[in-house]
Amino acid sequence: QVLPVESGGGLVQAGGSLRLSCAASGRAFIISTMAWFRQAPGKEREFAAGISWIPGSTYYADSVKGRFTISRDNAKNMVYLQMDSLKPEDTAVYYCAARRGDGVGRLVSDYGSWGQGTQVTVSS
Repeated sequence: QVLPVESGGGLVQAGGSLRLSCAASGRAFIISTMAWFRQAPGKEREFAAGISWIPGSTYYADSVKGRFTISRDNAKNMVYLQMDSLKPEDTAVYYCAARRGDGVGRLVSDYGSWGQGTQVTVSS
């Protein structure tokens, strides 16, 4: 089982950048699809970006496409989310999630392992 742990959240002004990191323990990491979800106050958790275990297969929500970049380093069991041109509406708790096998799902129910989340706050 892959156990994700997020880091890198914080407070940033609109237009700024942040890089989130997800350290994933477990030997199954290399064959796991990884994703970032986010949950804003009073809203449901939503898909932001995902990356399959086949390098290069990345997927994004329309709301972050062109601003966020997901990547992974299988040698280090790490997943990253580079967030640029941040907007106040990007403010949320960001969660790293893992699922066994290939295929990036966009539903919370598609993922079996979750981190505790890291807060990202974008001020206007």
